[in-house]
Amino acid sequence: MSDKLITLAADGCGDDACPAVHLHNGRFTIQGDEVTTADLPNVAPGEAAVSIGIDVVRRALAKYDAGDYA
Repeated sequence: MSDKLITLAADGCGDDACPAVHLHNGRFTIQGDEVTTADLPNVAPGEAAVSIGIDVVRRALAKYDAGDYA
């Protein structure tokens, strides 16, 4: 398992900060607009919630499932 951060999908914004799904240490890391956690159940200290487009998630999962990220 690589500790290299691999971007699986982003919202087409180039080098600027943008919603994206990354693979890191065998886990997905999600980058997006931070949203309030007031209505979310079981938010632990240190956790945050982000909003990201469904299409970005779908493209990231397709790339991951295809093994097209090495």
